[in-house]
Amino acid sequence: MASLKKQVVIVSPALADANNGNWQTARRWQKFLQSHAASGPSFQVRIVTQWPDGPAAAQDSGMIALHARRSAASVRAWAQSRGADTDTQPVPGLAVVLTGTDLYRDIQTDPQAQRSLQWAQRLVVLQNLGLASLPISLQPRAQVIFQSTPARRSLAKSALFLRAVMVGHLREEKSPQTLFAAARLLSSQDVIRIDHIGAPLDAALAALAQDTTAVCPGYRWLGALPHEATRRRIQRAHVLVHTSRMEGGAHVVMEAVRSGTPVLASRIDGNVGMLGTDYAGYFDWDNEQQLVDLLRRCRHEPAFLAHLQAQCTARAPLFAPEAERRVLQQLVSELTAASPHL
Repeated sequence: MASLKKQVVIVSPALADANNGNWQTARRWQKFLQSHAASGPSFQVRIVTQWPDGPAAAQDSGMIALHARRSAASVRAWAQSRGADTDTQPVPGLAVVLTGTDLYRDIQTDPQAQRSLQWAQRLVVLQNLGLASLPISLQPRAQVIFQSTPARRSLAKSALFLRAVMVGHLREEKSPQTLFAAARLLSSQDVIRIDHIGAPLDAALAALAQDTTAVCPGYRWLGALPHEATRRRIQRAHVLVHTSRMEGGAHVVMEAVRSGTPVLASRIDGNVGMLGTDYAGYFDWDNEQQLVDLLRRCRHEPAFLAHLQAQCTARAPLFAPEAERRVLQQLVSELTAASPHL
C-alpha cells in the first residue's frame, strides 16, 4: 500500500483576488509540490491566509510562510504548536519566504518580522543579493529560489515606435512617480509609447496616473488587467520598465525575460540579484532622466536593444520551471522530514 502524502500548508497574505506576486508564487508552488514529477516527491498542499485554519491543520508536516511580517501570526502559531519556548531556536518544518519589504524594511525595525526569521528552519529569498541583507547569524539557514514561468515567444512589435510597458500596482514601493516624470520628459518626436498596468492601490498615485495620461499622449494608464492579458502585452512590448525602489525579486521581471522582452530596471538589489551586476539596462530608481535616456537608446540604437535582449536571454534559464520545482521539492522534503505529524 502506498504511503500517504505528507501535508504542507502555504500561508499567503493574498489570494487569487489580489492578483499579485504573493498569490502567483503560492499557486505555482502548490502545483509544483502536488505534481507527480519523476524528479521528486509530491505532497498535499493547501493555501491559506491564516494558520491554523481548521481541523486540517493538525495534519500539517510543513509550513511555507510568504512574508515575515504579514504572516507573523501564523508563524507564531506554528512555533507554539511545536513547543517553541524561545525566540531564537529554529522550529522544525517552518520556512519563511522574504519579500522586498521584508528584506529592505521590515526585518530592520519590526519585532514580529524579526521573530519570524529566528523561528524559521529555512529562510528563502527570491534573488541572489537577498542573502546579504539577512543577519550574518541567519545566513546559513537561507537559500535562493528563483521564481519561474514557462518560456513564451516574443510577439510582433511595431517598427513605427518603441512600445514600453510597466507592470505594477500603484503603490509607493513601485515608485510609479519615476515613470510619470519620465513620460512628461518625452515629446511626440520621441515616438515612444508607454503602457502602464496596475491597480490603483494608492489614490494619490492613481490621480497622478490620470493626470499624466491627460497631458502625455505617449502614456496610457490601463489599470489592472488579467494576468494573461498582461503577459500578452509584455510579449508585444519592445521593453519592460521596472521602476521599483524596493523589491524582493519581481515576478514581472522574470516574466519579461522568459518572453524575450528586455528590461529597463531600477538599480536596486532586487533587480540586480535577478539580472546580474553587469546588466546594461539599469537606472537609478528616482532618476527619470536616466530612464528617458535608456528609452531613447532603445528606440534609436538597435544594437543596444539587441545587447539587452542577449543579456536577458542568457539569464532566462535561471527562471525555468524545472529549476524552481527541483529546489522547492528539496526544500519541502527537508522541512517535512524534520517535522513529523503531531
